[in-house]
Amino acid sequence: MNTRKKLTKTLLVLFLCTNTSLIFAQDLSKEDSLANEISMIKSDIGILKKVKISGYVQAQFQVADSSGTKSYAGGDFPSNSDKRFMVRRGRIKIAYINTLSQYVMQFDVTEKGFATKDMYAQFTEPWLSSFSIKAGIYNRPFGYEIPFSSSMRESPERGRMSQIIFPGERDLGASIVFNPPKTSRFNFFTLEAGMFNGTGIASDFDKEKDFIGHLVIAKSKKNEKIKYGLGVSYYNGGWREGTTTYYEGIETLSSGVKAFKKVTGKVGVIAKREYMGADAQLSIETPFGMTTLRGEFIMGTQPGTSSSSASPSAQPTGSSTTNIAGTATGTINIPANSGDTTITVTLPVTGTVTTTAPNADTYIRKFNGAYFYFCQNIGNTKHQLVLKYDWYDPNTEVKGSEIDVTGVTSANGKLSSTDIKYTTIGIGWIYHWDENVKIMAYYDIVKNEKTKISKYTNDLLDNVFTLRIQYKF
Repeated sequence: MNTRKKLTKTLLVLFLCTNTSLIFAQDLSKEDSLANEISMIKSDIGILKKVKISGYVQAQFQVADSSGTKSYAGGDFPSNSDKRFMVRRGRIKIAYINTLSQYVMQFDVTEKGFATKDMYAQFTEPWLSSFSIKAGIYNRPFGYEIPFSSSMRESPERGRMSQIIFPGERDLGASIVFNPPKTSRFNFFTLEAGMFNGTGIASDFDKEKDFIGHLVIAKSKKNEKIKYGLGVSYYNGGWREGTTTYYEGIETLSSGVKAFKKVTGKVGVIAKREYMGADAQLSIETPFGMTTLRGEFIMGTQPGTSSSSASPSAQPTGSSTTNIAGTATGTINIPANSGDTTITVTLPVTGTVTTTAPNADTYIRKFNGAYFYFCQNIGNTKHQLVLKYDWYDPNTEVKGSEIDVTGVTSANGKLSSTDIKYTTIGIGWIYHWDENVKIMAYYDIVKNEKTKISKYTNDLLDNVFTLRIQYKF
């Protein structure tokens, strides 16, 4: 009897132990599964923290002095309109930022369509965390205004010069960036230098590549009430000429009229493109509010065409016309059956054939230009006043009434409206509604040189008023 009781107790203990082990194992399995799920969630959250999405939209209404105004305040007006609504910029930016690397995409979506603005990757070495390699589509590292975000700028647009010599601001290339971390005593120092196509976002059309470099020193006082920066920039490149003729330098003809010197060379010569620039910024916080002064001066050599001094995104082309004269002979069967009468007809043929080829001659000009900002916050309010002055002189070798075409023959190159200097005074008011919304009212007063060229003997009616609302996130 005792033996039976002992055996029963032993079996009961074994049963309980077995089931307890199974239950415990199941609990451990559940805990492991839960731990894995938590680990996966943490990993996903970690990835999401590295992805930053931002953007802004700028909706605006503009009024120009005249219909069809040619303008750098957001592009030319339609030929029969002096007023327009438009979405000037609709940006969406996605960035994946890791400890020592980042990948950036930015797109522009407006009523004009969809466009890529940025597409680049940047990698930083892990030893000093000071040197980076950057490659793809991004802002040209020249000066202050080009890389300065349009969402932060106090004027609706960059200056006329910036838009002409750096259309679209971006380019395809690669650069090395030296920018020590905040913990370094040399953090105030930034240098970026690289090689670029020189054609903007468009595909390159020749083998020539352009060098761009920008050196910056930016510092601030310990109390952050005074901040200042200084920078110098250099650009050296060019593009392949498509003809055997180019025009460089100005000479005075026997009639007293000035014209371009004509030079005969060969197809494929590189038209030199060289810029030198200096920029400076100063911000001072006073009881009257933050005062900001900013300026930049650029000079150099710019190759273009007779009708434009803009940096080309494709091989400049021109049209050539061929006159045709002669006779054409044929036969007509009436009716269209074999054996019927055949009439032979001879008709005169005249006309023209127009072909497009890379035959736009290059015009090489010396230029300079600058912009200056005065921005004043009104105390601690949300209001800000802006005053801006900029100029662009595409051809510093001629001015005013010297720009004339009278008596200039094919032995020289004619001056044109492309050689006219423009100055612009901008007056603006900005209201920071909240951290996302900014309202801007801005008036551009544009002045051009008075020349002896038709339509440019007086100042053009091309002033533009802009009322803009921006939402940024």
